[in-house]
Amino acid sequence: MSSEQIPPSPPKPASLQPEPNFGWNIYAELINGRFAMIGFFALILLEVLTHQDFFSWIGVR
Repeated sequence: MSSEQIPPSPPKPASLQPEPNFGWNIYAELINGRFAMIGFFALILLEVLTHQDFFSWIGVR
């Protein structure tokens, strides 16, 4: 044997992307959070463009 031994390589992860599952899980929470951010941004954009709040825009006020 030589005095310089190569250390073993660390195991590689099977997949870095979460797989879609049913029920409460990390993947569902990520998707829900992303859709919530898109909806919140769309609401702010709607209020800026129309100069009305959401309730006025849908006719509640």
